Amino acid sequence: MPADPVPRGHYTPHDPSEITDNDMIDLRQIELRRGAKALLDHADLRINPGDKLALVGANGSGKSSLFALLLGQLHLDGGELSIPADWRVVHMAQEVSASDRSALDYVLDGHVRFRQLEAQLAQAMDDHEHARLHAQLDDLRAWELPSIAERLLQGLGFEPSEHGRAVHDFSGGWRIRLNLARALMCPSDLLLLDEPTNHLDLDATLWLEQWLQRYEGTLLLVSHDRDFIDSTCDGVIHLEHQKLFRYSGNYSAFERQRGERLAQQQQAYEKQQLEIAHMQKFVARFKAKATKARQAQSRVKALERMERIAPAHVDSPFRFEFPRPGRMSDPLLAIDEGVLGYGEPVLRQVSVNIHPGSRIALLGANGQGKSTLVKTMAGEVPLLAGERIEGEHLHIGYFSQHQLESLDLRASPITQLQRKRPRATEQEIRNFLGGFNFRGSQAEEGIAHFSGGEKARLALALVVWQKPNLLLLDEPTNHLDLDMCHALTVALQGYEGAMVLISHDRHLIRNTADYLYLVNDGAVGEFDGDLDDYREFLLGRGGKAGQGSGKPAGSGPVNRKQQRQAAAAERARRTDLNKQVRRLERKMDESATAIRELGEQLGDSSLYEEANKAQLKDLLSRQAELRRQAEALETEWLQVQEELEVLS
Repeated sequence: MPADPVPRGHYTPHDPSEITDNDMIDLRQIELRRGAKALLDHADLRINPGDKLALVGANGSGKSSLFALLLGQLHLDGGELSIPADWRVVHMAQEVSASDRSALDYVLDGHVRFRQLEAQLAQAMDDHEHARLHAQLDDLRAWELPSIAERLLQGLGFEPSEHGRAVHDFSGGWRIRLNLARALMCPSDLLLLDEPTNHLDLDATLWLEQWLQRYEGTLLLVSHDRDFIDSTCDGVIHLEHQKLFRYSGNYSAFERQRGERLAQQQQAYEKQQLEIAHMQKFVARFKAKATKARQAQSRVKALERMERIAPAHVDSPFRFEFPRPGRMSDPLLAIDEGVLGYGEPVLRQVSVNIHPGSRIALLGANGQGKSTLVKTMAGEVPLLAGERIEGEHLHIGYFSQHQLESLDLRASPITQLQRKRPRATEQEIRNFLGGFNFRGSQAEEGIAHFSGGEKARLALALVVWQKPNLLLLDEPTNHLDLDMCHALTVALQGYEGAMVLISHDRHLIRNTADYLYLVNDGAVGEFDGDLDDYREFLLGRGGKAGQGSGKPAGSGPVNRKQQRQAAAAERARRTDLNKQVRRLERKMDESATAIRELGEQLGDSSLYEEANKAQLKDLLSRQAELRRQAEALETEWLQVQEELEVLS
């Protein structure tokens, strides 16, 4: 990941002992309304020079309106707002008009003072004026600005060959990246970023994280990516009940502090217990043996963290779970020697098997083929060569950003779910939609007026509603707020099907995926490491994840052929053991059901009459045999799990 210095002249650090009221942003008893709705009511806040703060709160609580207020686009309904008169306030625009400007020129346009001096120089009539303007350009170090713009574009994923392309040639997501680069290019004292990672892959997110860590001005950030907040912010402003509450520390610290406060209330405590019970559901069948299973171990570690943060989300309006999938084939889906792409190959020699319970996250830079792989798995993009094999009972749930565009804007959420499962009752649908915070009239009316976040929630609800046994998720957290991201993480914790995930949200990956696959250099393979290793790999590759092998940077020389053979043998053995685990678990479930049914029969008092003595004896004998079988199955299951642990 290339070192990219902050453009000079951005900000002059203040000595904390010299800060006065005139050097800070001060909001005193402010009132802000949107129509009849109060967003802020007698709220107070102070922001000091150099603060890096995350602004969090439910969708619709007023985060974007507060940004508009700081930008002078909205006026107060009451109270006072003061911003230092000499502060340069810069924000990332959410829309880009179709422009003929090249990407590089568009980003350079963000440095308004530089462009002003250029224009004045072009019209200067005498040598004295030329000299004066050149001196000002020298003060700006103008000769460095084009290379800084190029590094910004490179860090955000643009290839050098794309720097000269017109803005209108890029898709909407890439235009938003150009807006971000333009905002970073502009010298600023206050930088306002609203969901800057929404259209970034993990590589670009890590680059932006480093850039903001070096930024010396004041940062106010809205983001649903908790890891990103943790790495870039030293304070959190929570917009709650029309007030602004400031917490010291990053987002994890905010969760702890708010959780401690809420957990003191009995009602909050009870909700917390329900949340924890929901998260524990996935380990319930392992009971005391949970620590013996590798997959259960990874979930238990995540669960420990989820239990700690649960209190901060007890008042979340979102609470849903994935229904248990029906019958499953093994494998659910396979691609054998696949060549993937759109006319021209993007990925070659792809061989992937998705088994029940597989939980895979895909890593790799944008353009390397992650979405192509998922679309091919979904059957939306045909293979150029090779074979795609569906299991007999495959039922795919596919979430991608284009699904927001395919929603029926005239139909209500109730109608759109009813189309998917016509036999469901209206009450069942209403109860389900309530978990996604679609209640009352919002569930009954057309969705044309829905925000991007609300549409994303509905698209996700439609996927969950269909009871898939294979989830394909391409950036599912875009446009979601932090509470909804938390609810999705909890739901995926308990999901019993298979999952393939693309996300820049490291918290989501860390808490829901068991395996990481790297998509780069036209190939797909398991990544030998965790997300921290991947970050080191990117740093070692100069930020270019599309180069070299999937081995983390710093690995010593190895015999690649032997390594591949050993890895293949290990994968084959692990696949075989996982099949044994699933077979044994099915038998254990059948055995438990038979024992329970037999117990119900033995509860019939008439069996204990003299006339039924022979039947009672047979049932008791059958019960003892079933219990011996159950014990043997459990012993075998533990042995297989222990071997899996050794392999891992």
